[in-house]
Amino acid sequence: MNLAKYEHPPETQCPLKYASIVTINLSEYDRPGGKERLAQKFKQYVHQVGFFYITNIGLSQEEIDLQFAIAKAFFELPEEERLRYRAPLEEGSYNGYRPLGALSLFPGMQDTLEFYSIFKSIPQSKRSHPDLITKYSAEIERFSRFMHEDVSFKILRILATMLELPEDQFVDGNRYEDECDSSIRYMLYHARSREENKAFDDVYFRGHTDKGTMTFLFQQPISALQVQQTKDKDWEYLKIPAGSVAVNIADTLQFLTNGYLKSGFHRVIAPPNDQAHLDRLGLLYFVRPTDKLQWKSLDSPFLQKEGYGKTTTQNDQDVSGLDWWRAGVRARTGANYISSAARTT
Repeated sequence: MNLAKYEHPPETQCPLKYASIVTINLSEYDRPGGKERLAQKFKQYVHQVGFFYITNIGLSQEEIDLQFAIAKAFFELPEEERLRYRAPLEEGSYNGYRPLGALSLFPGMQDTLEFYSIFKSIPQSKRSHPDLITKYSAEIERFSRFMHEDVSFKILRILATMLELPEDQFVDGNRYEDECDSSIRYMLYHARSREENKAFDDVYFRGHTDKGTMTFLFQQPISALQVQQTKDKDWEYLKIPAGSVAVNIADTLQFLTNGYLKSGFHRVIAPPNDQAHLDRLGLLYFVRPTDKLQWKSLDSPFLQKEGYGKTTTQNDQDVSGLDWWRAGVRARTGANYISSAARTT
């Protein structure tokens, strides 16, 4: 299958209130003293807000657009073909296809979201995939490994430096070769009619934080993602233009730092009028904790000085980050996984 070049839809012309969040030029990291300068910049920001942008990550627009093209082609496969690769959701794993309408947003009202997750290319995550995914497996693995080992590790080391922790404190709990559910995700929100949107209160996905370590969201012209930067602020749209990647700090880092790092609170709503008829294709990369990460919060001179030092072990657990993550997937509130869909192959 030869893929056509992916064309991003046009941006909305409707006036919207966009969030103002900091942008980190990641190319600065490799310059002398760059990591330390970026740590100082983070220090002024990430304690309050769980989102930021990164630029100059080291991937070309062509490499990113190829992943969008693969995603588009996947959702064009017949439904019965997609269902053959259903993820074992009931076992706490998104490894594979999550069918359309798998969760209830409101009683008796299922969502209009489907996605396909491709876990890291390690033996523990091995499973069958459609021929489309197999054909582009080298490009997918290269993209996944780069996002994980190059991009996310730089950010994790910047954060550790800022917090006066050992440089690889967070990296060691998120190594690529260790077992975890880190993944590329191809995501598709299906457009709804005006009447359907009204019935769903314009909600595509309710306000939430991500349970992993961090999330990367790539170029998204369709305005539907909103963030609430602090509890006293209104919802604001998050714009992700070409050349930028939005980063969402997630629950694992918030827990490990005793609440100093904030997990970004966000939701997805119906797009504005001039985009309401469009399906919303998304490309994400999720970094999630491994079986080597101990679920125990950390301490450092910086955290103590800022009033976030470790004062109790009450919330620590004798489980790995991986086990904690999978238990959360199994116990999702309102889960209504389709039992009739084909199981994992």
